[in-house]
Amino acid sequence: MIHGHSAFAGLRTSVAGTAFASALLVIAGVAHAQKVNSPADRGNAGPGGFADLAEKVGPAVIAVSARVVGADDDDSPGQSPGQSVAPDESPDQDAPGLTVPGPGRRDPGNMPKSGVVTSIGSGFFVSADGYAVTSNHLLGGSDSADIRTSDNKVYKAKVLGKDQVSDLALLKVDGRSDFAFVKLADQPPRAGDWVLAVGNSFGLGNTVNAGIVSARARDLETGPSEDFVQIDARINRGDSGGPSFNAHGEVIGVNSMIVSPGGGSVGVAFAIPADTVKTVIPQLKEKGAVTRGWIGAEVQSITPDIAETLGANSLRGAVVVGVQNGGPAAKAGLRRGDAITSVNDEPIKSANELTRKVHAAAPGSSVKLSMVRDKAPNSLNVTLGQLAQSHTPAGLPK
Repeated sequence: MIHGHSAFAGLRTSVAGTAFASALLVIAGVAHAQKVNSPADRGNAGPGGFADLAEKVGPAVIAVSARVVGADDDDSPGQSPGQSVAPDESPDQDAPGLTVPGPGRRDPGNMPKSGVVTSIGSGFFVSADGYAVTSNHLLGGSDSADIRTSDNKVYKAKVLGKDQVSDLALLKVDGRSDFAFVKLADQPPRAGDWVLAVGNSFGLGNTVNAGIVSARARDLETGPSEDFVQIDARINRGDSGGPSFNAHGEVIGVNSMIVSPGGGSVGVAFAIPADTVKTVIPQLKEKGAVTRGWIGAEVQSITPDIAETLGANSLRGAVVVGVQNGGPAAKAGLRRGDAITSVNDEPIKSANELTRKVHAAAPGSSVKLSMVRDKAPNSLNVTLGQLAQSHTPAGLPK
């Protein structure tokens, strides 16, 4: 029985006496042991041209179900003023009419205080031998998941690794080497490109939604620090972790968030870009976690008002609002109020851009931060620490 309010991605249902097989009604199909996209498949898919594409990529898309403890609510990301990183079931409303469903947050007022619930979402195979990508927040603390393929078969999958920062996870299904799978796109999409989103909408099974890429490199200043691909395909509850394809059948993103005035799809959705998946998944496969640099400071993007108070109206970058005692930034002499404008002499435009550059650097390496301090240019070098998996991904870790 599927019930309960859901903001978007991991549709959650009570599992009291309910088997996973009865929770999902999946369209049956036959999965072939072949990559479902290739240069020969490329064409100008558009209105009236999605059927062949949907038929090819559908067998690689899976329904994902994981049992998670209902009372586990302490791995949620931070929030930014005016937007809420909302739970899968019931959104926080920091700003009336705006909800940004994101990774791993649940509202204790609308969840069982104890016991087990089933989180239902989507995923997709990236290899014939059973490696599959899904969303981290669907899995909670679970080390296994059930998946259902388009040929209506259920398999037990091991959780090989999870990454809270990118909200990605890697699953492995053993026992078969002939799963249909898809390829990650080598080129980023352009605004206006066709996109086909496939997922487990409302737990009904493979559901196809078409649209276009609305924008690239969308910085939401909340949730994961990655830039998102914005699409207007109708992403619904249960679609989190599913792929969005370009017209050639290549994955351009993993569906992650929506913006909605009331919790339902209004065609403003966000996908984790394929480039991020290419960076994260190999590390999850190799060592179960992602290694990132860490600076130990909390920052926010410089707004026009902040720039004015700093005496530089055209200033762009990130202002330090907090420094962790004993952290790398504190040891290097970074202060509250410092306005960071570049990293290793490369200008930055926002707090998230600073975060991405720090995360991309190796722990133990030194980075040069150029800044404005007391209305005068300044700089310092910071020797980075290593980001712990438990650190909040919003902004720079506190």
